[in-house]
Amino acid sequence: MIEQEYKPVSGYLILVIDLLLFFTGTWGLIATGIPFMGLLILTAFFLMPGFFFIYPNGSRVLTLFGAYKGTVKEHGFFWVNPFFIKKSISLRARNFDSDRVKVNDNVGNPILIGVILVWRVSDTFKAAFEVDDYESFVRVQSDAAVRKLAGMYPYDNFDDNKAEITLRSGVEEVNHNLEEELRNRLEIAGINVIEARIGYLAYASEIAGAMLRRQQATAIVAARKKIVEGAVGMVEMALEALSKKEIIEMDEERKAAMVSNLMVVLCGDRDPQPVVNTGTLHH
Repeated sequence: MIEQEYKPVSGYLILVIDLLLFFTGTWGLIATGIPFMGLLILTAFFLMPGFFFIYPNGSRVLTLFGAYKGTVKEHGFFWVNPFFIKKSISLRARNFDSDRVKVNDNVGNPILIGVILVWRVSDTFKAAFEVDDYESFVRVQSDAAVRKLAGMYPYDNFDDNKAEITLRSGVEEVNHNLEEELRNRLEIAGINVIEARIGYLAYASEIAGAMLRRQQATAIVAARKKIVEGAVGMVEMALEALSKKEIIEMDEERKAAMVSNLMVVLCGDRDPQPVVNTGTLHH
């Protein structure tokens, strides 16, 4: 069965009729004492449960003795059969910030991950009758989707150098896959996923310290590599300049010593300490 729109009667019209019945019955019962006038008062009270109002972006699902009669999505003041049961379902967009769950990534590392979901009800029939509690359904399925997503990708490419997409670097594709997974899961409840993205991502506490040191070591190695590459270029330029300008003649042994000293100066962690040579260049 699919959602059906129900057109209710204006509540203002029935309110006028209801007040007329009540006051007419009351006046007639007092003025004439005829018991029949009491039926008008009872009718007025019978009509009262049929009144309801809907705010913008709200809805009411109507059922009669277990049978679905339709959904009212217009906002305003209305009246329906007093025997109708009216269930309110909001059509507004909602935010859901999930709890941080501990899961294993694609290579088995424990990580903490959370999702931010923006959603709204698009099919009130499914939301009301296909699941017991559609709000709880959103929470549970979001948690399941996050766990599945985390197992599809590594946190980073430390343990898998061939991984082109990771949870840290492949933000657009990971969030896209998360949205598609949630749409497929929440469609049964008539939920429209507007946006879904990873809101929190970090290593679990038991390995966070070790992974931080690993990241720092990787950064240091990368920085050292750049320093060495630059130092080699500077030494090469220095030797070429000395050779072209014939400032000093050096044999291979002295060149090697000069290269060694320059590499130490350029690649060292600390500032070099100058040494004054009071002898000759060879002593």
